[in-house]
Amino acid sequence: MERIAITEEASKIVNQLKIKHGALIFHLSGGCCDGSSPMIFEKDEMYLDESDIHLGILENVPFYMNQDQFEYWKHTHLTVDITTGRGSSFSLEIPMGLRFIIQSRLLTDEENAILNPKS
Repeated sequence: MERIAITEEASKIVNQLKIKHGALIFHLSGGCCDGSSPMIFEKDEMYLDESDIHLGILENVPFYMNQDQFEYWKHTHLTVDITTGRGSSFSLEIPMGLRFIIQSRLLTDEENAILNPKS
């Protein structure tokens, strides 16, 4: 059972970025500007610490979320998608005239029991 998924269209962009930039990492910080949008960086350009939670792997790219943001999203299933338009972040897709977005839905009771057993 997964907390996170990716659309086919977003997968294509991730794979293009991997060819161009090598190893990547997704992060959802919850900070200002586009902080609630998933951002993708070269692996060594993103500093992670104990406040980052690993949610899964999309197209062989690990996806992390800040712990504070996770508290708001822990009862949802997230799907990374792509849309046209320039976001206001340093995410690698921005120069392509694209930006990653999150589609969400509440977890089912069964998913919630498995993914959030203490809640």
